[in-house]
Amino acid sequence: MTLQETIEKIQPLSREAMDAAWERWNDTSIPLHSLGKLQDAVVRIAGMLRTSAVSLDKKALVVMCADNGVVEEGISQSGQEVTKIIAENFLKEKATAAIFCKKSGADVFPVDIGIASDTILPNHKVAYGTKNFAKEPAMTREQAVQAMEVGIHMAEKLYDQGYRILATGEMGIGNTTTSSAMTAAFTGVPVETVTGRGAGLSSVGLDKKIRVIKEALERYRLDAKDALGVLSAVGGFDIAGMAGVFLGGAALGIPVVVDGFISGVAAMTAAMLCPESKSYMFASHLSQEPASALVLEQLGLEGFMDCHMRLGEGSGAVLLFPILDMTIEVYRGVASFEENSMEHYVPLS
Repeated sequence: MTLQETIEKIQPLSREAMDAAWERWNDTSIPLHSLGKLQDAVVRIAGMLRTSAVSLDKKALVVMCADNGVVEEGISQSGQEVTKIIAENFLKEKATAAIFCKKSGADVFPVDIGIASDTILPNHKVAYGTKNFAKEPAMTREQAVQAMEVGIHMAEKLYDQGYRILATGEMGIGNTTTSSAMTAAFTGVPVETVTGRGAGLSSVGLDKKIRVIKEALERYRLDAKDALGVLSAVGGFDIAGMAGVFLGGAALGIPVVVDGFISGVAAMTAAMLCPESKSYMFASHLSQEPASALVLEQLGLEGFMDCHMRLGEGSGAVLLFPILDMTIEVYRGVASFEENSMEHYVPLS
């Protein structure tokens, strides 16, 4: 599907399926809504899948890997050669999120969408890294669309293989800078408020990171409502690819999990292009990056966990998989009131 075809295909959740899911929950012999937002999640999944027979047996993490030209400005603790090293570790099951996937029964699919050198990853390069947005726009609008369509293609491919929930992850040195720039552009919140230390910048490095972002936003004078314009000016291929996964998942009727800050900015980009896509998103956790709470608020989402994480890679998103698996097992298997010869619980007045 093209980007436009994908957006046009996204539909509201099925109210009929959600009502049927609530009927099942209300017939289980547990106190009403005693599993809280875990029950809400299963109902939403029913609405996405358009059936109350909820199953998420095949799960995948899609990791968009790309380099960012703005690293030239010294806004990151690491050099961009680290992107390739960690990205290739996903295939060797030596990256954190890949280890989480193995333990949780999920499959991991790293994608080279724009690493600055050749890699052993599946090659979907839009370019060998973005441009340095301190000097020129990070990418063209056409490249932004191309990168999103890589994400859409990945969602379609995995859906056809039977996957029914996707987690989003990324690897790209400098991508907290691109994410902070996009957040400031979208929300109008001061750059100082939305910018953190990333992988561990010193105070001097953080000051430089803030200055680079502020100068770029002043130069480009971006329209907050023009998601493609913001993405192409100060974004990254990894963010664009994840935005495509969110849109593709929504068009196909399956849930897509937001990881941390960077993934959240991709979700925000997708939501600006198609607000209905938010209905198909879950937020796994609240990242420690300063703007994470703001991004989730913009999306109308609440994280299931707060583990003080800020690793990225999709690590938090994958941690949500076993929580959902266990909840679905309860939904399917817990005894009904009739089976227990019990009276139904009723709401207290």
